[in-house]
Amino acid sequence: MDKLLIEIVEDDAPVRNLITVTLKANDYRYLTAMNGQTALMEAACHNPDIILLDLGLPDMDGIEVIRRIRSWTNTPIIVISARSEDTDKIEALDAGADDYLTKPFSVAELLARLRVTQRRLSQAALEPGADAVFRNGKLRIDYAAGCAYLDDEELKLTPMEYKLLCLLSRNAGKVLTHNYIIQNVWGGGGESNIASLRVFMATLRKKLESQPDAPQYIQTQIGVGYRMLKL
Repeated sequence: MDKLLIEIVEDDAPVRNLITVTLKANDYRYLTAMNGQTALMEAACHNPDIILLDLGLPDMDGIEVIRRIRSWTNTPIIVISARSEDTDKIEALDAGADDYLTKPFSVAELLARLRVTQRRLSQAALEPGADAVFRNGKLRIDYAAGCAYLDDEELKLTPMEYKLLCLLSRNAGKVLTHNYIIQNVWGGGGESNIASLRVFMATLRKKLESQPDAPQYIQTQIGVGYRMLKL
C-alpha cells in the first residue's frame, strides 16, 4: 500500500520535529506548515491524504482552518492539541475534524490513528454494498454518495459522525459495545477513545434526534455501548 502524504500543521518546533521524525522513520511522506495561512496554501496545492492540525496557531485559530478546509475537501483532519476540555473537542468535531488527539501523546498512538485512517480511506473505495441505500424511518443513508438524510433534508455530518452512523446502520438492531465501535473506528481501545466516542455520539444525536434526551434512532446501553433502533 502506498504511503500517505501527511500535512503537519504545528508551530511548536519540538512537537513538529517529533512528528516529522516519527513519520520519516515509518516511511511516510510529509510536508509542514507553521501557521494557518501556510496550512491552507499547502493543503490546496498538495492535496495531502491526512492533515495533523494543532489548534493554537499564531495567525488564526485551528477551528477556522478546519472550517476553511472543509469548504472544499473531506480530507481527514486529526487534531493534535493541548486543549483537553470536552467543549474544545466538540467545537473541533462540529467544525469538521475527524479525530482528536490530546497532548502529550504517544508516538505509538499517533501511528495507530494514522493506520486506522489509512484503512478507512482504502475501505471507502472498496466497501462491498457501497451502492446500497439504508432506510430506517425518516433516516436515509446513501452509502455510495456518502450522504445521510433525515426527512429528505441532508444531515451536515462530519466524516467521523458519518462513519459512526454507517457502522450503527449496518448493524441496526444490534448492541455494539464501546470496544467494538472503537476497534472499527479508531483501531484500538483506551479511556481517551471512549471519551472521544461519547463526544462524537453526543454531536451526532444533536443532528439526528429531534429530542436527544429521548432518542428515536440511537439508544445508549449504559455501560455497554450503543444500538440503532429499527423503526
